[in-house]
Amino acid sequence: MNLLLLIGGLALILLGASGLTDGAASVAKRFRISDLVIGLTIVAFGTSAPELVISVLSAIQGSAEMAIGNVVGSNIFNVLMIIGCTALVRPIQVGQGTMSKEIPLVILSAMVLTCFASDRLLDGESLNIISRIDGLVLLAFFLIFMRYTFAIAHNTDENGGEEPKVKVLPGWKSALYIVGGLAGLIFGGQFFVDGASGIARSLGVSDSIIGLTLVAGGTSLPELATSVTAALKKNPGIAIGNVIGSNLFNIFFVLGCSATISPLPMGNINGIDMAVLTGSSILFWLVGWFFRKRTITRVEGALLVACYVLYTAFLISQQ
Repeated sequence: MNLLLLIGGLALILLGASGLTDGAASVAKRFRISDLVIGLTIVAFGTSAPELVISVLSAIQGSAEMAIGNVVGSNIFNVLMIIGCTALVRPIQVGQGTMSKEIPLVILSAMVLTCFASDRLLDGESLNIISRIDGLVLLAFFLIFMRYTFAIAHNTDENGGEEPKVKVLPGWKSALYIVGGLAGLIFGGQFFVDGASGIARSLGVSDSIIGLTLVAGGTSLPELATSVTAALKKNPGIAIGNVIGSNLFNIFFVLGCSATISPLPMGNINGIDMAVLTGSSILFWLVGWFFRKRTITRVEGALLVACYVLYTAFLISQQ
């Protein structure tokens, strides 16, 4: 029963995120908002909506470890597996601006979260916890990131940059997609959290391990599908923006919202997990510079995937 709840909930979440994104993007287009801005905001939100729903519901229901594990695990999965698999399909060329600005932001977000999650080490506290104050600071970072995003969009529009095309739907269909998408996210998220928690209890596995692996992989399916499809269509560079936007959104907005609603004790999510999160972000930047400058090659993609496999094996071995 728990497995059915898990699979059914994930299916509803993915369908809901797709419907909400299409409907909201269509409405935004009717208000003459540029395709680029829609892609950088609404579409980015849509691919991270599963993480938002599951983390917020987990926080409300007292499963803080799953809320944090979902975000930490998703971000590790995004960098190591999504970038790795995409590079295996087709090498990824990385822009100069991405190397010098966007990827360092991903590293910064991982380091900020690691600091917030190190109360024992930094302050001598008895418990590592993401507090409400920490959540508000993360949301402040998110606002700064959104301001930067709109500045990029403005500059790109002026320079005639290529924009992803957004399909305009009839008004009734847009409303139906938005309402149906929200319903799918809400009910699917509830089913998924219940199913994942039930499986964790029945197997004697902690919520943190389930969040770092099963939940993280499941909620990252939209990003994985988008990136691999883009690579097959000979546009693997989309994967870079997809992963960067998702990782920043997950830490700054998803965890910011979750911690503001309810403080999040770290539980079994420890310094090793946070070190892997920060290390994978730094590795993301390094593979862009070395071997072939500003190109993530198939060899480097295989290295990223291998790192994720080793990390997952380590988590399993700790149970």
